Amino acid sequence: MALNGLRGGGWFTRRRLWGLGAAVLALAALAGTIVWMAGSDDRALDAACDGVLPAKEVRAVLGDGDISVSNRTEGTFDVGVKAGARDEGARANTLAVRCQVTADGKGSVRVTIAGAPRPRTRYGIDGLYPSVPGGDTLAVPLGHGWSGLFGTDNARQDDSEDGEATTAVLLDCAKGGSSLLITVETTLGGVTLDDPAARPDFVRTATATAKAANAHWGCGARLGTPVRTVGLPVNEDEYEPLLGAKGTCAGVPTAARSAVSTARETARDRAPRETCALGARDGSPRYHLDAYYGPYAEEARAEYADAPTQDGPTPADKPAGRLGLSAYWASATCPDGSEDALFLVRAAGTEDNTRRRPDLPYERAALKAFAERSARSHGCGTPVTPGR
Repeated sequence: MALNGLRGGGWFTRRRLWGLGAAVLALAALAGTIVWMAGSDDRALDAACDGVLPAKEVRAVLGDGDISVSNRTEGTFDVGVKAGARDEGARANTLAVRCQVTADGKGSVRVTIAGAPRPRTRYGIDGLYPSVPGGDTLAVPLGHGWSGLFGTDNARQDDSEDGEATTAVLLDCAKGGSSLLITVETTLGGVTLDDPAARPDFVRTATATAKAANAHWGCGARLGTPVRTVGLPVNEDEYEPLLGAKGTCAGVPTAARSAVSTARETARDRAPRETCALGARDGSPRYHLDAYYGPYAEEARAEYADAPTQDGPTPADKPAGRLGLSAYWASATCPDGSEDALFLVRAAGTEDNTRRRPDLPYERAALKAFAERSARSHGCGTPVTPGR
């Protein structure tokens, strides 16, 4: 995904104003945007993210010291919006809530809440949703009944310098195919993700915000339970034999011609994005298999729709097909009007159109096995896969 972090500018930041006890409400010139400026840390924190940011959880992570708060809310959310609707008026989820809390010397919590699906007129404008890091490491599912991810860009250092992580929680609303995506970037000083006792601190704000947002916007999604343990994102050197895979790579075949015999994977536990990284015997990368659900599937298709240089059909045009010389995609219909799931297989370490002697039959077989297991675990239909 091309998205990284929060987008947009013009955030209003409020520092502690000593002696000012009354809250001030400012209406921004931008229609639909409300910016709160308060005279005390606690009042600003209570108002952040349209009032759904959990002050107790944020304080538990950042401490009771001085903080600065920035906040912006714009757009609307409609639980009746359908993901597959072509009528622009039926895809009117423009809700975008952003807030950030920073504690000097302690860290920061940055939150985005986005309604999905977005109007098609928003495609190609800065991206649709914040991403979860997924370059050298694989994000892991939150589990505990949540549809969510926990990821980081940092290589594990086994010291106190890697305290940055992103948590995403997807709320599939009770009707209409609409959803809320809550993304929280947490940075904590003096904390390492290697410490299993510390990792829940990076997650607690996201799940508590999701619970409050679910009620605030009448989403009616199924919620998970408190996350007391969370896995560690999977590093590049954590590959295992593909034949023994039990998670996102389960059922994917090996390939002698492509020298595919190892895999990096995560558990498959309602995660809205899944990855299976295939490699050679020494772990060197060969292919990436990716599954996208809900807003992440919408985002991926929107990026292809905004790529005029792409020759031939893309995932934005049809359910299945071939991209370039060595990439395929498939799709599956998901329940309750949700966005169709999207599945991709791509050669690792090279552009799709520069592959020499690509092993196309294997790529189709790997994609089919991966997509079928992933779709089944999410309650989606049998995937439409490419024929050649």
